[in-house]
Amino acid sequence: MDLIGVAHAMGAGGQGAGQAGGFGAFIPIILMFAIFYFLLIRPQQKKQKEHRQMLANLKKDDLVITQGGLQGKITNLTDTVVTLEIAEVGKNRDKVKVKVHRGYIAGLVRERAQS
Repeated sequence: MDLIGVAHAMGAGGQGAGQAGGFGAFIPIILMFAIFYFLLIRPQQKKQKEHRQMLANLKKDDLVITQGGLQGKITNLTDTVVTLEIAEVGKNRDKVKVKVHRGYIAGLVRERAQS
C-alpha cells in the first residue's frame, strides 16, 4: 500500500471540490455569528436597555433592591447616587440610610411605597 499515492489521490479529489467552495468555507462562521447574535448578544442588549430605562425612571419613595441584596425606600436621588432608607432603629425610630451608586440598583421591588 503506497500512502503517498493515497494522499496524492485524496488531495487531487479535494482540489476540485475545494475550488468551488471558496465562499462556502465562510458559511459556518457566518451561521455561528448569527446564532450568537440572536441567542446571546441581542437579548443582552435588550436587557441593558431596560435596566438603563429603569434607572432613569427611579423616583423618590420607590422600593428598590441593590445588587448586594439591600432593599430600601429611595429618600433622595442625584445623577449618580441614590440614598436608601433601609431600617428604623431605637425608641425614636431613627432611620438608617445608606448611599448607593445608581448603577448598583438591580431593580424595583415596588413603585411608590404606600405610606
